Amino acid sequence: MNETLFSSLTQARTAITAWKEDYNRNRPHSSLGNITPSEFAMKMAMEKQAA
Repeated sequence: MNETLFSSLTQARTAITAWKEDYNRNRPHSSLGNITPSEFAMKMAMEKQAA
């Protein structure tokens, strides 16, 4: 059985880019103490300012 998930390469690239952005910015990561990368970056910037 051959199943097509995307109707075009452009559609696939758009969906993959959206997933990657969500994963890298909005999802908590256990390696960052279960906070999002955006929250981690903000936390690091605030710690750097306080130092």
